[in-house]
Order: sequence, then structure tokens, then C-alpha cells
Amino acid sequence: MLRYRHLVRVLQRRSYSAGSAGSGGAPGNGGTPDNRKSGDEDRHPIRRTFRLLGNDIRKVKQFFIPKDPAPENITNPITTQDKFKFSGEKERDPTLPDDFQTHCDVLVIGGGGIGSSIAYWLKEKARDGLNVVVVEKDDTYANSATRVSIGGLCQQFSLPENIQMSLFAAEFLRNAKEHFGDEVPLQFTPHGHLLLAGEEEAEGLMRSSQLQNELGARNELLTPDRLADRFPWLNTRGIALGCHGLELEGWFNSWALLSNFRRSATGYGAHFINGELVNFEFQAQSDITVVGDADSDVGSYSGLDKAVIRLADGTHRTCKFALCVIAAGASSGDVARLARIGVGPGMLQLPLPIDSRKRYMYAVATQAENTPGMGMPLMVDPSGTFIRRDGFGGNYICGHNSLDNTEGSAVDPQYFEQHIRPTLAERIPALADSRVVDSWAGIYEQNVYDDNGIVGTHPYYHNLYVASGFSGHGIQQSLAVGRAVSELIMDGQFRTIDLSRLSFDRLIVDRPMYELSHAVN
Repeated sequence: MLRYRHLVRVLQRRSYSAGSAGSGGAPGNGGTPDNRKSGDEDRHPIRRTFRLLGNDIRKVKQFFIPKDPAPENITNPITTQDKFKFSGEKERDPTLPDDFQTHCDVLVIGGGGIGSSIAYWLKEKARDGLNVVVVEKDDTYANSATRVSIGGLCQQFSLPENIQMSLFAAEFLRNAKEHFGDEVPLQFTPHGHLLLAGEEEAEGLMRSSQLQNELGARNELLTPDRLADRFPWLNTRGIALGCHGLELEGWFNSWALLSNFRRSATGYGAHFINGELVNFEFQAQSDITVVGDADSDVGSYSGLDKAVIRLADGTHRTCKFALCVIAAGASSGDVARLARIGVGPGMLQLPLPIDSRKRYMYAVATQAENTPGMGMPLMVDPSGTFIRRDGFGGNYICGHNSLDNTEGSAVDPQYFEQHIRPTLAERIPALADSRVVDSWAGIYEQNVYDDNGIVGTHPYYHNLYVASGFSGHGIQQSLAVGRAVSELIMDGQFRTIDLSRLSFDRLIVDRPMYELSHAVN
């Protein structure tokens, strides 16, 4: 480049004949570049070559390094997008109300952790190439499962798919700032999980630990004596074995993850609508035939076409969609019934087996001695009671999953004394007299078929996907599930983690995928 510029300057100082009459090429006749008449063409081959080359170089530079447009004094600038910096809807304030979309490419029913993650991954990849609408009936998330999430990140599962999804989440959280920035930190606390097992569960815990380490997790098995040495505050009576996560485990702020999903998806152009799905509209499609359904006649197929949504002000609007995803958490079974799943003929007779379960959460505090300190892992007792440290100064959060499926966030005042305090007093004696400083409850989804998530297409509808039933593990699995569903939609297959065994088809062939671990989220 330096040689080129030097040569151009040398050539410009010299006089050459253009070799044609009237060109002004001779000295004294205006033949130099400086005194050529306006509009005359420079026919010298070397100068002409370098001039064309310079123009090409400038065009290449402008292509790869576009200049920022000059600022204009306008009130509402039109959003734009270039090759390297997304500066369109990324700058839109996600707190502003969204316009209702009458048409969309992908309609996601449910804007919790799973639904918001699906919207995030779809828009992160497609940006303006895909119109994604998310419908969430509880815009404050007062009754969502995130309310009672302890934010656990744990690989201590018995199924390879669940282990791989948790490993994916751990890798993502490690680089969360690259994906979400640092505006809403996830507050990851890397102190592992400690799962305790009695005599009946010890063998299964041992097999699961071996599989987890083979797939990339790092944990160790501890006998009662080693547990007592490692955690002096722990009473090991009735414990046969413990599994302690050494890396990639801990807990994070569930609300922060949900907030980042929504903020990023909205910034990329996704539309979040505060409303409730109340019905579907169907369209007859005689060109589609359902294979494997004896009760489905040729030419009788009716597909999902529009969603009827009741907005917060009580009005009803319809949204026509190409694809629909059921990710409504504990309400997924109700949404499926609106699509005639579980109430229709033939293949539609099989319901989506999602029910609701209640989880009670308590914040307890104590000033007793010999309490768990900074290195305390998230501990899960064989009874199902779980507890972790909450900041400093003898504060802890504990909880228990109830079989109660009553709606609402009301807390049973006797539940702690009946189900949780006895376990805490036996397992961690220093917490026997801890006082309850706060309590809350909420509903999470439960797959009553095999306690595992259902991910993938519905076997009857060609444009319906399901992502629900994660039975208390949804927030940590939301990262991998959202990416998996986005891959199915955009690529037609799983690419990062193969979740084919978690599809709806296992219900049809009656092959449950039982998760034997009692890890909590």
C-alpha cells in the first residue's frame, strides 16, 4: 500500500503524452494531470490502472468496514442493521408494550423459562428472518415455577440426556456475559450439590455417578465416614452413600436468567404478549394424510391454524401461525386439550400427561454454632427436603415438593413443622431451632407418566411442538431445551444434544424414560 501511494505521487508529478490529438498531452498544452480540462479522460495506462485499483480497494474497505451514518436530529430514528452490529430492535425498550401480531412464523404458548429460552434461541439465530410471538398469561410471573426455583445446576441424573443438558447449561453460564452482557448478572455460586442416599438408593447413586463422570461431569462418592470428615455439621445417621459435585455445579439466580431470556429475545425482535390462549382455530387440509392412525380417514385431516388469545383488557384476538410450541408449564395439559389432544379421535386420544405440583419454600436463620459455612453445597436429603446457604450470617433457603396440586401461592402454616423441620433437625442438628423468616409457595409442572420432559413434535399435528413436563428441573434445562427446539424448527433435527428419546412418541409405544435421581432445581 505504501509503495502504491508513492508511485501514484511520482506519476502525478510527471507529464506524459496521451498519444491522441486534442488530449492536451504535450507539455505546455495542458497535458499534465493538474491542468487537464474538466471531463477529459486520463488515458495513460499506468495511472488509469492505479486509479481503478484504488477505487476497488476503497469499495472493498467500505464493504467490510461500513461507515457509521451521520447523526441526524430526528426524534424517532428508523432502526437499521448492518453486518456486524445489530442496531435495530436490539435497542428497543423491552418494558414498552408490544403491538399485537395477527400473523407470525412461530407462536410460543408460555413465556416462562422454557418458552422464553425458545424465543431467545430462535431470534438469536434468525433475527429478522423469523417472526416469533410468545404468549404469557402471567406477565408478572407471580404464579410461575420460577417463583419456587432454588436455581440449582446439577449433573447428578441417571439419564444421559439430562446430564448432557445440565453440562450444556454449565458451559453457557460460564460464558454468560458473552451472551447476555453484564446488565443482569446471574450470580452463579459454584459450591456443588450433595445428594444423600439410603441403603435402597445407594446402588443407583453409584451407577449414576459413574455415567455422569463418563459424560464429562466431575463428582465423587463419599461413604458416611468421609461425609462426616468433609462436612462436620452433617449427621450421617441412615445415610449409606453421598455424591458430591466437584465442578460445574452450584446455583444461580433463576429470575436473572428468565429476565435475560426475555430481554435478549425482545431485543432481537421477539414479541411478548400479555394474554391467555383460550382456543385454537382449525383448517381442513385434505392434502395431508396421517400415517399410522387407523381412525384418520384420507382427506379428513384438520390442522392448527390460528390461536384465539384473550388479552389483559378482556378482548379476544386471533393470531395465525405457521408453527406452534406448547411450553406452558403446569398449564400445558390444558393447552393441549384446546388442540384436541386427549379428547380427539384416534391418535389424539392420548393426552399430554402434565399435572401441577406444589413446592413450599422457606427462608430460615440461626445464630447457633457449628452451622454450615461458606463451603456448604446444596444438600438434598433422601426425604426430598433440600437446603442451601443464602448469603452470609446463618441464612438458608430450604424447601420440599408436596403432592398437593392446589392452585395459588398460599403457604400451609403447618407444613414446615410437619415435613421440613424434623428432617433439618436430624440431618443438620445446628438448624434444629432455626426460625422461619420468610415463606412462599408455587406450582411447577409434573410429567405424571415418567417424571421427565417431553420435547419434540406432536405425532399428529405437522406444525405443533411440545416442550414441557420437566418436573422441577425446567429452569436449568431451559437453556438446552430452548436450543434443541430451535434446532428442530430451523434445521429439522437435533444438533447439539439428541433428545429424540424424550419425544411424545414414547407415550404412544409406552416406553417411559424414568429419571431415578432426586436432584432438585
